[in-house]
Amino acid sequence: MAALDNPKAEPSRECPLCPRLVEFRHKHRALNPSFHNAPVPTWLPDAEHGGADAVRLLVVGLAPGLKGANQTGRPFTGDWAGDLLYDTLVKYGFAKGRYEADPNDSLKLVDCAITNAVRCVPPENKPVGAEINSCRPFLAETIASFPNLQMMVTLGKISHDSTARTLGVRVASVPFAHNVAHEMGAYAVLSSYHCSRYNTNTGRLTERMFYDVFEKARAILTK
Repeated sequence: MAALDNPKAEPSRECPLCPRLVEFRHKHRALNPSFHNAPVPTWLPDAEHGGADAVRLLVVGLAPGLKGANQTGRPFTGDWAGDLLYDTLVKYGFAKGRYEADPNDSLKLVDCAITNAVRCVPPENKPVGAEINSCRPFLAETIASFPNLQMMVTLGKISHDSTARTLGVRVASVPFAHNVAHEMGAYAVLSSYHCSRYNTNTGRLTERMFYDVFEKARAILTK
């Protein structure tokens, strides 16, 4: 999997910044020794598809899922959220190949990178404020690593708010709402409900609603 050249953009495998997440990480290393069980790095296009220079869209999720990215080491890979996200990215030309919930599948990113606001899996998929704050410098360095980045799609309110704070924007001035775009400094930031199984099962987010977000993202990038 392609990696960012900027070492400040990725926490170390033994990142000590969030004691609760460190404890959770070590617990699952003992329970599930075959899992990745470490901060999950940003995924970007490989060299054949232009690497970091090709990235115009950054998708910012919340945090790795316990049996998704925390298991596989690739964002959104191995859980329902990835099924919907990658199907949508392929549909709108931000990825190609076939998603098989495996980091060794044929899926490739095109013009797009994927990261998380919090890089380690949190208990019950709920990071606390201090953990979000501690991880924010990595998000800032990740954004800075893409010289041709034009926009971000943030998945969920935590991701939206952390991205706004990363860009130096008052959260109150850019309220989270599904499929609404805000100008934040040099970037367009388009927000979506998170593509979690809970949101899709309850009808808060439908497939069509999620498609609409990336249809709008594609339209913004082609202006």
